[in-house]
Amino acid sequence: MVRAHVIFSGAVQGVGFRYTARAFASTLKLTGWVKNLTDGRVELVCEGPREQVENLLYKLDQYYQADIKHKDIDWLKAKKSFSDFVVAY
Repeated sequence: MVRAHVIFSGAVQGVGFRYTARAFASTLKLTGWVKNLTDGRVELVCEGPREQVENLLYKLDQYYQADIKHKDIDWLKAKKSFSDFVVAY
């Protein structure tokens, strides 16, 4: 189990990014959250098996390939502190 802390930059707000991330994460049985940042970026924290987390990031890369300009990923040990995946505010 891993935790990924990801910051997405580009045209990632106003395109349904958070809700798509939630749908993908729920399908993959991942837990965590996603939220918009005031500077136009999107922050995502998710936990689960590394292969599933990588699958989520791949799906987002493919779905938003025209919108994501850069992403910073920090891989951490899972803390198992989430029960589901939510859109945070």
